[in-house]
Amino acid sequence: MPSSGRHVTMLTEGTYPHVHGGVSTWCDQLVRGMPEVDFEILALTGSGREPVTWELPPNITRHTAFPLWGPQQGPAVRRALRGRERRRFLDTYERLLLALLDPGAGCDFGTSLYELAELARQGRLTTALRSEPALRSLMWIWTMPHLPTLAARPTVHDALTATDLLEHALRPLAARIATGSVAHAVSSGLATLPALAAQHFEGVPFLLTEHGIYLRERYLGYRTDAQRWPVKALMLGFYRELNTLGYRKADLITPCNQYNRRWEERGGAPADRIRTVYNGVDPALFPEAGPEPETPTLSWCGRVDPIKDLETLIRAYAISRAELPELRLRLFGPVPAGNEDYRTRLEKLAAELGVADGITFEGRVSEVPRAYAAGSVVMLSSISEGFPFSLIEAMSCGRATVSTDVGGVREAVGDTGIVVPPREPAVMAAAVTELLRDGARRAELGRLARQRVIDRFTLNRSVDGFRRIYRELAGERPAPSPRPAPKAWTIRIPAPRRTPTALVAGGTPA
Repeated sequence: MPSSGRHVTMLTEGTYPHVHGGVSTWCDQLVRGMPEVDFEILALTGSGREPVTWELPPNITRHTAFPLWGPQQGPAVRRALRGRERRRFLDTYERLLLALLDPGAGCDFGTSLYELAELARQGRLTTALRSEPALRSLMWIWTMPHLPTLAARPTVHDALTATDLLEHALRPLAARIATGSVAHAVSSGLATLPALAAQHFEGVPFLLTEHGIYLRERYLGYRTDAQRWPVKALMLGFYRELNTLGYRKADLITPCNQYNRRWEERGGAPADRIRTVYNGVDPALFPEAGPEPETPTLSWCGRVDPIKDLETLIRAYAISRAELPELRLRLFGPVPAGNEDYRTRLEKLAAELGVADGITFEGRVSEVPRAYAAGSVVMLSSISEGFPFSLIEAMSCGRATVSTDVGGVREAVGDTGIVVPPREPAVMAAAVTELLRDGARRAELGRLARQRVIDRFTLNRSVDGFRRIYRELAGERPAPSPRPAPKAWTIRIPAPRRTPTALVAGGTPA
C-alpha cells in the first residue's frame, strides 16, 4: 500500500498524550492544526497504565500505549532458541555488543538491530536476551583484554542489570506501524525503533523531529545514575549507536532550531535531509499580559524536573532577594510522577538559603498566560532545551525574559531578552537585578519580544511546514522493493570464546 500524507503514525516517548510539557504541547498543536490528517499515536510509556491527560481530538483514530516496563506487548513466544537459531542469535547479539563497546571493531549496529527486530516481531527476543548463553556473551565481551570495561571487573549482577535495561529498551522493535502511514518519531532514541523497523521491512517513510538533544540528555542523566561503569558504558553505547542510526536512516529530519541541526550533522545526519521547522504559538492565545504585578516577581513555567535546573533558579533568586527584599518567585507547573523527591530537594534548598517564604509552587495552571502575567520577568533555567514553548509563550505575552543559553534559546530570544550561561546563579541573579531596576528596559524588551514571535514563530507557520513535509514524504518515496533474505553470518568474531564455568554460581570470566 502506498504511503499517504493523510495518515501519520506519531511515535512519542514519555510525552503526549500522557504527560504535559513542551513536546506534548507541540504534538497537540500539530494534530489539531491538521484536521484533514488521520493520526495514530504510538506512545512509549513506563507501565502502560498512565492516564491520558490530554483531550484527544477526533482525527486521532487510534492511541496505543506501549509499556517499556509493564506487560509485554504483542506475541509472547517463550520457546528457547535451539541449534542454528541460537548460534545465529548469539552471533548477532555479540556483534551488537561489540558495536556498542568497541566501535572500532567494524561491527555494524544497524545490521544487528534489524536481525534482532525480526525476533522481536516474532515475540522471541525477550527470551533470547535473558538466556544464560546471552549473559555469558555479555560477560565475555565486557572482559576482552583490549576493552576498558575489563578494568572495572564487571560482575554477574552488572550483567543482569545491563541485560534488563537493554531488553526493555529494545521492546519497541516489536511495535508495528501501518504500511500506508508516515512514521513520525517526535524524538530521537527509543521512539525511532518502530520507525526504523517499519522503514526497513515495509518501506514506511520515516520522519524524525528532535526537540531536546536526546543523546545529550542521556549522558546528563547517567552522570548521577547508580549503575556501575560497565552498565553505563553499554547503555550509553546503545543510545549513541541508535541515535546515529536514526540520523542516517531518517528520510527527513526536522530539528526545531539551528543548534539541533548542527548537533545532528555532527552525529552523521546528511545535511540535505535536514530541514529546520521552528516551534510556534498563536499570538491570539498568548496576548499581551498587561501591567506587571505590584510586587516584583520572577515567574517560571514548566514541569518540575531536574533538567529544568530549578536549583540554579532558586539560588539566583536568593542572591537577588538579598538586594531586593520584596522579590518573590512563583513556580508554575506540575510535578511529574517520579519527581516528587526532586520537589522536596528544592523545598529543602529554599529553606537552607532562608528564602522559602518568598517561593510558591503553584502547580499546574489551566490558563497558562496567567503564569507569565504573574511575573515582572519570566525565567528559564534549564540545562537542556530544544526550542522552549515557555519562552516563546512568555515573549508573545510581552514579558522580558532571562534564560539560559542552551539549545535554541538564543535563536528564540534574539536581542529581546537576556541570555546567561547555564548553572551560573550569580550571573543569572545579576541579570535579574539589572532588569528589575530598569522598568523602561523591561517594557521595551517585552514589546520587541512579542513582535519577534509575530514575525517569526507563529503556530500557522509551523503547522504549514509539517503539512508540506507529510505530503512530500508520502509522494516522493518509491514503493518498497522486496527485502532480500538476511545473509547468514560467515565470519566469527576474531577472538576465542571462553566459557566461564563459575558464571551461574556468581563468578566472573578469567
